[in-house]
Amino acid sequence: MSEQRTRPVGFGIWLIVASVIGWWAAFQLTIDKFIQLENPDADLNCNVSVMIQCGKNLDSWQGEIFGFPNPIIGLTGWMAPLVVGVAVLAGTRFPRWFWAAFGAGMTFAIGFVGWLIWQSLYATNLGVLCPWCMLTWAITIPTFLATMVHLARNGTFSRSERFRERAGRLMVWVPLATILVYAVVIALIQLRGLDLLGEVVGMIV
Repeated sequence: MSEQRTRPVGFGIWLIVASVIGWWAAFQLTIDKFIQLENPDADLNCNVSVMIQCGKNLDSWQGEIFGFPNPIIGLTGWMAPLVVGVAVLAGTRFPRWFWAAFGAGMTFAIGFVGWLIWQSLYATNLGVLCPWCMLTWAITIPTFLATMVHLARNGTFSRSERFRERAGRLMVWVPLATILVYAVVIALIQLRGLDLLGEVVGMIV
């Protein structure tokens, strides 16, 4: 078994970098939520324009879908990739069930992000883009893709040596796959952006 397979340094580094960025975005949203609670009329730094802001998202029911502010999920959730990334660099070997659980967590994360993207664009009470939320989306997408490829190559999905070898070749395609997903999200934003712009102009007129 190769060293790359037993100790995926690149994957570990990415988990650490992604978790730090994701945690920082969640932290900023948490601070903005505190400011909003103290002063509902406060002009948050993330409120760039009518269409790009986080205040409306934080104040919506989507912003606390589980009964508490969503940023708390980010503050706690991004700790998992950080710990796993550090452990991977340290040479820790996790059992198959652990990787399966980690993969389940990342699947929940990408599903939640997909739902938030849809809500931000198409929910009648939102229709705005949150800067810190978009940073979270941008980090979660490649982290999910890289994790799925890693689970395929480390034997979590299948113990077949042939399957694992083929999966190992897919990691170099994660950046391209990420760009393609970004393109889809940007296209949705552009299409929805035209509708939002029309609504804004209509309100002014």
